[in-house]
Amino acid sequence: MNIIGIDYHKSYSHVTVLTETGELLGKGRIGNRLEDVAALFENLEGESKAVIEATRNWLVMHDMLEQYCDVTLANPFKVKAIASAKIKTDEIDSRVLADLLRADLIPEAHVPSKDVRLARNVLRQRLFFVRMRTMVKNRIHGLVDRHPEIEKGKGMKSDLFGKSGTRWLYEIDVGSDERKLLDSELTLLEALNARIKSSDRWVNELAKGNKEIDLLKTIPGIGKFFAVLLWAEIDGVKRFATPKKLAAYAGLVPSTYSSGGKTHHGRITRQGNKWIRWAMVEAVVPAITNDWWLRSHYEHIKVRAGYNGAKVATARRLLTLVFRVLSERRAYRPVREKMRDNIIASIEKKKIRSPR
Repeated sequence: MNIIGIDYHKSYSHVTVLTETGELLGKGRIGNRLEDVAALFENLEGESKAVIEATRNWLVMHDMLEQYCDVTLANPFKVKAIASAKIKTDEIDSRVLADLLRADLIPEAHVPSKDVRLARNVLRQRLFFVRMRTMVKNRIHGLVDRHPEIEKGKGMKSDLFGKSGTRWLYEIDVGSDERKLLDSELTLLEALNARIKSSDRWVNELAKGNKEIDLLKTIPGIGKFFAVLLWAEIDGVKRFATPKKLAAYAGLVPSTYSSGGKTHHGRITRQGNKWIRWAMVEAVVPAITNDWWLRSHYEHIKVRAGYNGAKVATARRLLTLVFRVLSERRAYRPVREKMRDNIIASIEKKKIRSPR
């Protein structure tokens, strides 16, 4: 069995090949092309297994290697032997990866299927377009605000980019130079709107007939886009043993510092899947608006932890609901009003009985 450690870079990769006993068979650079990878395996005898880190564009090398051998994807944050090395070179990195694979000590990262990767790329591209559109709108607002002498029409102060607002933007007199700038911004805005509509059609195709997405949409605050995003980014809830594991994957758990018998919990780690974390935080406001149980949880935390603390805690509670809905394969059932009244009455009784 050949053990191959690969330190992947943009235009080349450094490769170290070992035997199962640790004997060095070869090392050096190869190009990141299929013919270069094929040439590497033509010179090796017997079966092989390889390891690469989940760095930028790792899937390019991963998919090429997969055609010739078993491939392990290493979590770069957990490969401490590389991160803490005093001397760090491509040769040392690839050798350490090979040694860790040989000893079966590689902390593996999840490899999503090609369909899930495509869905993620579509969703992330749509998010990019939406952020670009927000930037363009802000620039247009800034340009218009430079001309306070121009009165806005009815309703345009709240929505400048509706039908009447857009027509007004094309007609107002802001001077020849400013007119050119405004026209270019409006042209860019129209192009981004078209791209977003095209992405929406693709999102609708991804959601069609998917039972997990339908279940996710029953959770307060989670619409079609967030449901598709969560389905693609989680990629199988069975990967996580508990809701806490899923929360840790999203970086929604507090950091912990423990030493000398003292334990301190700080802010959330923010290490993990930023897309799930972002979606959960964004879903908090519509969720607490439409569900009294989540609202009560939010208000309870807000008293002692403030606005941000309550929002993060509610985002974590929403992610727990996501875990349960997917793992139990059932729709979210809101707490009934009768049960709510019973809970409130029980709390009031406890207040009366408690000694002052």
